[in-house]
Amino acid sequence: MTVDRLNELLLVCAAVLLIAVAAVRLSSRSGLPTLLIYLGIGVAIGQDGLGVKFDNAGLTQVLGYAALVVILAEGGLGTKWREIKPAVPAAAALATVGIAFSVGVTAAGGHYLVGLDWRQSIIIGAVVSSTDAAAVFSVLRRVPLPTRLTGILEAESGFNDAPVVILVVAFSEHWPVHNWGVLLGEIILELAIGAVVGIAVGLLGAYAMRHVALPASGLYPIAVMAIAVVAYAGGAMAHGSGFLAVYVASVVLGNAKLPHRPATRGFAEGLAWIAQIGLFVLLGLLVTPHELGDDIVPAIVVGLVLTMVARPLSVTASLLPFRTPFREQVLISWAGLRGAVPIVLATIPMVAKVEQSERVFNIVFVLVIVYTLVQGPTLPWIAKALRIGDPGAAEDLGIESAPLERLRGHLLSVRIPSRSRMHGVEVNELRLPPGAAVTLVVREGKSFVPLPTTVLRTGDELLVVATDPVRDRAEARLRAVGRGGKLAGWLESGRETSR
Repeated sequence: MTVDRLNELLLVCAAVLLIAVAAVRLSSRSGLPTLLIYLGIGVAIGQDGLGVKFDNAGLTQVLGYAALVVILAEGGLGTKWREIKPAVPAAAALATVGIAFSVGVTAAGGHYLVGLDWRQSIIIGAVVSSTDAAAVFSVLRRVPLPTRLTGILEAESGFNDAPVVILVVAFSEHWPVHNWGVLLGEIILELAIGAVVGIAVGLLGAYAMRHVALPASGLYPIAVMAIAVVAYAGGAMAHGSGFLAVYVASVVLGNAKLPHRPATRGFAEGLAWIAQIGLFVLLGLLVTPHELGDDIVPAIVVGLVLTMVARPLSVTASLLPFRTPFREQVLISWAGLRGAVPIVLATIPMVAKVEQSERVFNIVFVLVIVYTLVQGPTLPWIAKALRIGDPGAAEDLGIESAPLERLRGHLLSVRIPSRSRMHGVEVNELRLPPGAAVTLVVREGKSFVPLPTTVLRTGDELLVVATDPVRDRAEARLRAVGRGGKLAGWLESGRETSR
């Protein structure tokens, strides 16, 4: 590596990043998950495109694991515990019982319908049984769903990576499995160790972040991400699930009211975008399109079994104790989108030198592409057809806060989005708790100090000052007005939120 080569590499990487960032706009308009565009960039650069040859499955697996750690950490930091707490039992059932049903049914389809041997079939069944949060929510962000459903989908995607990784490694490195009971015990033990390590690291990290004054605000996001990585490494070195550990620790940190939370979230989100772009482009480079022809039909057949049989059965069996309505079960089944995780996991048998592992990778790659193209754009339509969600529901407010440490206060930055019921509300009708006040309004590029009778409009940005004891109540009140308007105090949602 010379300086000239470094310059060329930096230029290419920067160009790829800029193209990928611009592609997000296309993705948001089309409803397609961004993974398809990023994979396409990798394929275009690869052997059948610009001619860049890359076939290092081991390096892809290592970098893929590192990227998944960052992606899971960002997902955990953005998870609101109060929203997923009621959904945790159902999500845990989907990530355990559901995985078992999905692996078994999908493997049977691969063996009897496609002619794969049992090892290949079971590996494929395990690989494609993990759902992807980024793929799901890139589509669902335009569909207002009940909090309980989004909580189930989000928690499931955070939980199910761990058992699937354990299964794929076991089937790739220890075949045949002589004692399924021992394997089940190992999975439960690894998940338990990962959960304990994640909770411990998260609590200790949160305590340290609240009591250690760092000299610069920019160090807080770095420290939080480092703590999340410590959780992964600690969980893995303790022979537990590092992926579960990093997700659990990040959930704890994300709900611990740490200093500079908006900066931390923004930093983590930026790292996650870089990780996703790099990971998908790398996976696109690894595949050779002209070798996929013989595996297209098998991938479609296995995908049909997974989507139309295995996933619905796993959802029904897992949610049976929770009496989930049938319409919601249908949506959860169809929302089981696959993303980067299955493709990364498909490199494990390649590294382990499993027979015909390249075919396993090709089948998984085609399956993810085809069924993301089918399920992604149709997911909003399915939700509408099932009458789940409210198309006219108000958008939630985007609120960020910056701590005023010396004054024991906070600055809340509030943007009023379209369809927010805060439009048309006077400042005095917000009825913020004592100790909180709207101090500035930015409208059409101009800022002014509002009067009590100032009428708020869509597109306004508000600066709200709140003392530390009432910060949460002020934010809850603002969100309640955003959903219910000035009468939020008399609406059930408003009463619940303002408690």
